[in-house]
Amino acid sequence: MITIALAKGRILVDTALKLRLGGLELPADVEDTRRLVVADEEQNIRYLLAKPVDVPTYVEHGAADLGIVGKDVLYEKSADVYELLDLGFGMCRLVVAGPEHTDLSNVSRVATKYPRYATEYFRKLGKQIEVISLQGSVELAPLIGLADCIVDLVETGRTLRDNGLVVLAQVAEVSARLVANRRSYQLRSTEVDHMVSRLRTV
Repeated sequence: MITIALAKGRILVDTALKLRLGGLELPADVEDTRRLVVADEEQNIRYLLAKPVDVPTYVEHGAADLGIVGKDVLYEKSADVYELLDLGFGMCRLVVAGPEHTDLSNVSRVATKYPRYATEYFRKLGKQIEVISLQGSVELAPLIGLADCIVDLVETGRTLRDNGLVVLAQVAEVSARLVANRRSYQLRSTEVDHMVSRLRTV
């Protein structure tokens, strides 16, 4: 079987839709199931349902031949995988956000789930910052004085507005990507190329 790691959460519904449109028959309940491994015996495909942050690790170490995950996760993990295809969904912006009159030249502390993005962005501005890693609602940090601003994903911007924050700068645009294990890409090139072709035409 070829094994594909899928990121649970934000992009799983669109991932499942993309795969189905590409002719892959995922179980109807894949978006809601508590199972972690789902097999399609007819097409000889096994799906691993994993936390997004773990998908690049499964692919890099060969537990999965392919993976579908957001570019933000790929960049943060720095996984040694082949990035094969921008799948064109899960579109978001990674932004610097804070109170309206925040001066980025005076920022010293940044709260984020994306320390690599944050550090690199402010380094390009010639600033060394203290990164405060949070996994919950990072919007809280500027409101209570824990950080000057945040670096986070934004889809509509509603959460920022509801908490009195505004976008101060854009760091990157991200979307879902198809990635491959380097060894699988060489040894199972026919199957990998076939999968890329199916998804590219959707």
